[in-house]
Amino acid sequence: MATVKMTTQDFKDKVFDYVKIKDWKYQGTLPAIIDFYADWCGPCKMIAPILEDLSKEYEGKIIIYKVDTDVEQELSAVFGIQSIPTMLFIGADGEPMMQPGALPKHVLKQIIEEKLLVAIKEEE
Repeated sequence: MATVKMTTQDFKDKVFDYVKIKDWKYQGTLPAIIDFYADWCGPCKMIAPILEDLSKEYEGKIIIYKVDTDVEQELSAVFGIQSIPTMLFIGADGEPMMQPGALPKHVLKQIIEEKLLVAIKEEE
């Protein structure tokens, strides 16, 4: 499965409806990475193929969403996105973790293995 473009409404439906609910509660079933990016951003373009590769490598284990900060300004404002790319990692336990910057593939894999999938492995 490829990365999935996400709108503000998609976020409210699939991740967290910050309008209706005050305290964070992840609504998804799989761990997720949400990439806040812009088409004009050089570092964003550099990590886009890496995220595509990871979405295929971890198919069925994690979902990778992409949010265009130029289009989805409300969602970017809610998370206080000030630099792009910024990643929102949501582990199997539903806990969010923000990380600004273009991370190399080996670091992203380490986060996926050690942070996002760890709760799933403990359950198996």
